[in-house]
Amino acid sequence: MRFDLQIIASWIEPGTRVIDLGCGEGELLKYLINHKNVTGSGIEHNESRVTLCIEKGLSVLQGDINEEVLDYPDNAFDYVILSQTLQQVYEPDTMIRSMLRIAKKGIVSFPNFSHWRCRLQLLSSGYAPVTRQLPYEWYNTPNIRVITIKDFRKFIHEVGFNILKEVAINTQSEDRYGKAINFLRNLRATYGIFLIGNGK
Repeated sequence: MRFDLQIIASWIEPGTRVIDLGCGEGELLKYLINHKNVTGSGIEHNESRVTLCIEKGLSVLQGDINEEVLDYPDNAFDYVILSQTLQQVYEPDTMIRSMLRIAKKGIVSFPNFSHWRCRLQLLSSGYAPVTRQLPYEWYNTPNIRVITIKDFRKFIHEVGFNILKEVAINTQSEDRYGKAINFLRNLRATYGIFLIGNGK
């Protein structure tokens, strides 16, 4: 399992109710059900990924997370996960509010656009950065937002929620391994992972 997903899994309490928005092929969801005994479900836009999830025995709905999340009642879950998907969301503030309406806590992870490699590529070449974490050209990327760790921290406070836990990480070997970054996080980390809540 990817290193960022390992961290997210470690933050989930056993026996809780979890929904994974943009769950991909269901790797994290399957792990949480098998190892944390969670009641888990997911939403995924890509039809072939949904098929793979269903073949694994997972309860996954095909659809647009921005629309599907509106159908859930308040506090339907203990955790809602948005892993490496926020940069593809048109209205991040609406999404975060929806997440913390349907769950007590939210976990958000994203590629850190202010990593030194991104900065160096832009400075030295003048072109939009292409990295392992952001592997697309500007014209074919699904990412419509560029997010930094500092940006997200500021954003969460501005929309009135609390950061309950955060970690900045560097990954390697196709993101399977990594380590936490504690010094100059915004410059040195490839990903940010945040546990957020409404503080109530």
